[in-house]
Amino acid sequence: MNSSDPYRIPGLELIDHAFEAPLDYLDPRGRQIDLFVREVRDLDPKSSEKPFLVFLQGGPGFRAPIPIQKTGWLKRALTEYRVLMYDTRGNGLSTPVDHQTLGLEGDAAAQAEYLTHFRQDNIVRDAELIRSKLSPGMPWSTIGQSFGGWCTMTYLSLHPEGLKECFIFGGVPGLNRTAREIYEGTFPFVEERNRKYFKKFPMDKARLTKLAKYLEEHEVLFPNGDRISPRIVQTLGMKFGFAYTAEEIHFLLEEAFVKAGDKEIVSQAFKVGLQATVRFDTNPIFAILHEAIYAQGTASGWACDLVQKHNYSHFDDYEDFLFYGEMIFPWMFDEISELKGMKEAANILAEKSDWPQLYDLEVLSRNTVPVACAIYADDMFVNAKFSRETVDAVPNMKAFYTSEYEHCGLRVGGEHLFSRLIDLGRGEVER
Repeated sequence: MNSSDPYRIPGLELIDHAFEAPLDYLDPRGRQIDLFVREVRDLDPKSSEKPFLVFLQGGPGFRAPIPIQKTGWLKRALTEYRVLMYDTRGNGLSTPVDHQTLGLEGDAAAQAEYLTHFRQDNIVRDAELIRSKLSPGMPWSTIGQSFGGWCTMTYLSLHPEGLKECFIFGGVPGLNRTAREIYEGTFPFVEERNRKYFKKFPMDKARLTKLAKYLEEHEVLFPNGDRISPRIVQTLGMKFGFAYTAEEIHFLLEEAFVKAGDKEIVSQAFKVGLQATVRFDTNPIFAILHEAIYAQGTASGWACDLVQKHNYSHFDDYEDFLFYGEMIFPWMFDEISELKGMKEAANILAEKSDWPQLYDLEVLSRNTVPVACAIYADDMFVNAKFSRETVDAVPNMKAFYTSEYEHCGLRVGGEHLFSRLIDLGRGEVER
């Protein structure tokens, strides 16, 4: 372990910690990768005595938040914890996975094998390695956002002895649900979000039909050179799961076209705005391992694509334009330049059927770690029905069910919502 000297930004003291961990825990003396966590403290002279709270980021495929100021949930957390912003393997300042590095692993088979080590089971094993250095012999607390809740349930399965208490926001997985079941449950939510969107902005239906027709008939390129297709525009719907983003989409579409002489062409402003939402170029784990986080002893098999083709083929009708949600399709590896080199590896991973178990139902049935979770009734990303199944099956899990927040409840509700879960987990409130 290497740790920096403490340094300060307004209201916060930070310490950077770097570790080495095995790529494959079945071969602990083999290849090593880098891990990074940033310790965040308030300026209380006794802050070094506070216990740790580990932040498990959503995704998969995103680094931990960068602390800029003491606000929101972090403000509440720092009153009693030191917070560890944990860049999970593949992300941030830990050994990264991106289009610049993955090709160095060799051919597609070698790339796929490498990527099998970047799911939540190894994220948990890495966390335990870090705990052995920073908090030896002492369990710590975790806070998981979205996919961070998936990691939490794996942590409770593999190493419950490392946990004192857990908080989950919009991320309680269905323990036995396959990738196909996940998407069969997701599409109805996405259709409902489309209905609400076009009820609010009915003028956008014609705009989108016009835009789709234009994109089919003309080669329109992003600033990075990728072609813009109608189905790339459909991915804007991924933003539906967050607060106030329907308005963002509407105002982006409002400037989709610009007059150039006597013609209308797709505007540069629209191209730039749309490209900013296609984040798979900088966070490819989100695309290439998106369905693998559901796989346990079965192949994910491009589940979302299969469900769409079999049951929701009307999404292909641009005369009645509909947005997709948080969904990954194989065609993305043909159309997004930074993903093209990963296409063969992605197909190998989609066909892999011997994925290890991520959740130990026997261990979870005897859970003694207090777990408090926020479950959002209208969450487009995480099916509340599947979350409830898990809460009902795992002892000492308590849920706050609410329709007040979208999937981004932790960011929007911040200090208030985190305080609510702390009280729930500690028995100060019942629900």
